[in-house]
Amino acid sequence: MVYTENEVLQYIDENDVKFVKLTFCDIKGTLKNISVLSSEMTSVFERGVRITAKKICGFSIAGGRDLYLFPDAQTMSVLPWRPQHGRVIRMFCYIKYGDGTPFEGDGRYFLKQASRAALKKGWCFRFGTSSEFMLFRRDESGMPTKIPHDYAGYCDIAPDDKGENFRRDVCFTLEQMGIHPVSSRHEAGHGQHEIDFNASSALKAADTFLSFKSAVKSVAEQHGIHGSFMPKPVRDECGNGMHIGINVFRDSDFFGDGAASADNFKDISIAAAGIMHHIREYTLFTNSTVNSYRRFGEFSLPRYIAWSREEREQLIKLNLETEGEAPIVLRAPDCVCNPYFVFGLLIYAALEGIDGEMELPEEFSGDGGDYPVLPHDLSEAAEEAKSSEFLKKYVPEKLLEKVIRNAESEWKEYSAEYDKEQYEERKFFYSL
Repeated sequence: MVYTENEVLQYIDENDVKFVKLTFCDIKGTLKNISVLSSEMTSVFERGVRITAKKICGFSIAGGRDLYLFPDAQTMSVLPWRPQHGRVIRMFCYIKYGDGTPFEGDGRYFLKQASRAALKKGWCFRFGTSSEFMLFRRDESGMPTKIPHDYAGYCDIAPDDKGENFRRDVCFTLEQMGIHPVSSRHEAGHGQHEIDFNASSALKAADTFLSFKSAVKSVAEQHGIHGSFMPKPVRDECGNGMHIGINVFRDSDFFGDGAASADNFKDISIAAAGIMHHIREYTLFTNSTVNSYRRFGEFSLPRYIAWSREEREQLIKLNLETEGEAPIVLRAPDCVCNPYFVFGLLIYAALEGIDGEMELPEEFSGDGGDYPVLPHDLSEAAEEAKSSEFLKKYVPEKLLEKVIRNAESEWKEYSAEYDKEQYEERKFFYSL
């Protein structure tokens, strides 16, 4: 359900709501929030809530100016894991300066602008996500361990699959929030699971993805286990990725019958070509940690910047004949990205492919060959971003500089560590 500000205020009055969580992301995609008393919401809608920018990752680019959260009433949902008496609701926020100017580090605003740019050119984009995560046992003191919650495999059933009830509770929780997963299953890795979502508008898809991550973490806590989205938490196991399903169509076809056509196939192909053409430049956004690059090239995970109709080690899977499937599936990203920036950059890259009528190369043969490859590590990804005219064209200058500096700092820390695996565990396992 989509709410207006007045409807949110009415819901608060009629449903014993006591607290409202104003939710936003730092530039890395980490969820943050401020809780306010529900009685203050009329004022909050009008004037926003001030936050201390310098204490939030990446927000120092505000240069000492005050930042304010303005809730988007359309995103209101109840948090089911909070008490039913004295309920808690949540809304995602836009971030602005005191004079009302949008903050350049606000990913929701960045994505909104990208979607508007597409509409001005006559194009619509829809995104769906398929996200993997792992469940681990906790020790007697409640600290997470690296012991998997189970040792089941792909699509196994109970009792081998010990996460069946967990996934059910996550799906029920999401449904209570107005979010409807398509499917869930045990994945190939020990303790690994996947939950999939249908395509929706770019902004809604990004909000849904972050709500899903929050639900997984909260339900895992209730079950006494640890949920991890760390891209590669266990060296010899599958990594955790996020497949992004992308559909692009002409604005005039939005209310059509969805039938495939030769023009539609061409639109999809040239959009996919744009996404492939610029991928090395924005891999720093889709794969943002040193740990992210441990996934590439293992267990049929992407390494080559190529496309195929099958799942091999290629970047993109194209479904040009299968009805009901996302026509473009990007296989490289992981779940610790900021989805607002990622989806926005995918829109811009696809539009460049469309405007330039880029052509796809020959389909991936599976033998490696001379195909270009994704960056090997975070340092290489940062260098690609630094020299990218594509990113300079679309990403605010101060934001891009900050993202690159953060990556260079992380790479320097990582390189100086003797025990790199211990560094990754300490930095990522407990928090991602």
